Parts: sequence; C-alpha cells; structure tokens
Amino acid sequence: MITRYFVPTLLQRLADKQPLIQLILGPRQVGKTTAAKQIMEKYKGKSIYTSAEQTIRVDNLWITEQWQEAQQAGAGTLLIIDEIQKIENWSEKIKALWDAQSDKTPIKLMLLGSSSLRIQTGLTESLVGRYELTQAYHWSFPESLEAFSYSLDDYLVYGGYPGADRFKDDFERWFQYMKASIVDPMIGQDILSHHTITKPALFRQAFSLLCAYPCREISLTSLLGQLQDKGNTDLIKHYLELFEGVFIFKSLSKYSTRFISSKNSIPKIISMCPAFYTLVKGPQAVQDPAQKGFLFESIVGADLVRAFGDQVFYWREKNAEVDFVVQHFDKLYAIEVKSGDTKNTTGMKEFCAKFTSATPIWIRLENYLEFCTDPKGFLTLANTQCPSP
Repeated sequence: MITRYFVPTLLQRLADKQPLIQLILGPRQVGKTTAAKQIMEKYKGKSIYTSAEQTIRVDNLWITEQWQEAQQAGAGTLLIIDEIQKIENWSEKIKALWDAQSDKTPIKLMLLGSSSLRIQTGLTESLVGRYELTQAYHWSFPESLEAFSYSLDDYLVYGGYPGADRFKDDFERWFQYMKASIVDPMIGQDILSHHTITKPALFRQAFSLLCAYPCREISLTSLLGQLQDKGNTDLIKHYLELFEGVFIFKSLSKYSTRFISSKNSIPKIISMCPAFYTLVKGPQAVQDPAQKGFLFESIVGADLVRAFGDQVFYWREKNAEVDFVVQHFDKLYAIEVKSGDTKNTTGMKEFCAKFTSATPIWIRLENYLEFCTDPKGFLTLANTQCPSP
C-alpha cells in the first residue's frame, strides 16, 4: 500500500512534545482516512480513530465524548476525528477542549475534513494559532505510477482517484463510479447542502463546462455565454469559488507586479484532477495531440499548485504568453510546457526581457517525471542549471 506524501511530515510533527492541532483537508476519495490509519500504525503511543460520517448525533457534545475517551487512554494519546465538518459548531468545541486540557493529561489531535467550505470559518474565527494545515491533494502521477503502474496516458485519462482504478478497463463502470461516488456527493453534499444555490441545474452545468477547459484562459463573460440559463459574471465567479473550495479547480491570475491588475485578470482554469476532463470528453480525448497538450499542461499546473499554492500565475501580453509563472519568495520562475516538438518561444523571450530576474524553465514529456516527483527541487536545480528550449 502506498504511503501518501504527507504522512512522514505529520508523524514528525506529532513527535513534538506539544504539537499543534493537525488538520488535513482534501477532496473526497484521495486517501485521507487511509493515511490517518497509517499514521496510527506508526505512531509511538496510543491512538483512537473516530468518524463523524456515520454518527447520528451531530451536536458537538459528541466531540466531548470522544475527547474524554482519549484522555482516559492516557497522556499523549492521539485522537483522530474524521469528517469533522459534519459536526455543527465543531470549532468552538475543539477550541474550548483544547484550551482547557490539563498539562498532566494532554492529548494530541488530528482532524480530517473533505470540504474546506464548512471548515474555513471555524479556522479563521476560533482556532487561529492552534493548528497546522496539511493539504491532501488528488493523487499525482508518481503516486499512480507506483501504485498502479500507470503510464502517463493512463494518468491523463483516469488519474487522481485511486478507488476508480479497478474500473478503468470498463469505461461505463468507471464513469458511473466517478459520478455516484465522487461528483454527486461532492456537489450535492459538500456544496449544495451547505450553500444556497438558487439554480442547482445551472451550477451542475457550470461544473461540466469548467471540466472541458483544462488549463485555458477563459473570461467569466465567455463562460456565462455558454450556459443555458441567465445569470451574471458575479454568479459565475461565485460558482468558481465554491468549486475551488472543494479542491476541484484552481483559478490562476495573470502575473503582474501590481496586485489589482493581477486580481482583475482573466482567469486560467486549472483542473486539479485530469479525470474530470475524461468525464465530459471520454477516454479517447488523449489520442488527439491538441487535447493531450492541454491535459499535459493542466497536470503540470496542478503539480505547481500542489507545491507552491497561491504563488502560481500565468502571463500574457497580446500574443506573447508564458504558461506558468511561480513567485517563490525572492525567486521568479517562467515555465513553458511542451508536449510536442515545436512551440513559439516569443512569450518566454518577452517575459525574461521584462522581468530580468526570472529563470526560464521548460517541462517536456521527457523530463516530466523528474519534475513532478519533486517540483520544488526541480525548479531550484534549474535556477543554477538553466536548461535550453
């Protein structure tokens, strides 16, 4: 069984005498629970796992019950609560229990959640300074390669959700599994059940439309024009924010030294899981060079977002463009993705002329595995050994 990338980091943090609350957030079905149980197996001490998924009681007294059980198990016991967002006012109760615990019987706490939309308010209002956040993203190509011996084309078509692998040789079953186990719960339970959406059908249509644009710059007005109902750009922007909140898409801004210009730019939509494109285009899409190019660029973008978060942008001025720009502390990287033999280098030249401190980097099919295995390390090495296009 594969060990997800964040397990060693969490074990190291939990080894501290007085660690902060460890919060793991990520989409459904990417192995958060499995990772938590792997941590339990390796944790040097007692541990208790419980989940709010199946509990009938949704009031926060249920949390108190779990907390007391952990305290009775002894100091240093690790309490893991899965699907914490299911409990109403969970953050206030966690804060009260965490702050009141005795030095004689301190416990260590790990919380898992599949929707940042419900969790975010509790973090900003109740638990400030008390937690460390770990993002559990969709599976990367190296993880899929190790676990299922995926080729890159396999990953571009089916990658991201390990539970769906058993059906990848039967597309109809794979499609139904993804719809019933991933998409419907994600939209219905993680979003629509917690946010008032006046037009649910329009919202679902927006999801399918966004799936069809991996790594494309597309204005909110253009998106609105393709929907089969009336609305406005503020509505589309809100939809996109909700989808980002459950880790489906990431909207990149244009790189600019002026903050306002960057925030008001046309977004570039990154799909955080390549399988979403397959849901709307089918498994044969990867055989088309143009579509494969967009998919390949999108998974590179997702790798960069996993590594650098909100420090990832794109750049365009008229017909000159750079696929991705990463501003990592004092380092600036301009990244071009090449899935074919040729690609216009005008954008890279103009960007590097405008931003002379930038390091140009080219990611190709041939060096993709090296890049995605360690994106930060790849960029750092390139900063001293600049490749040529």
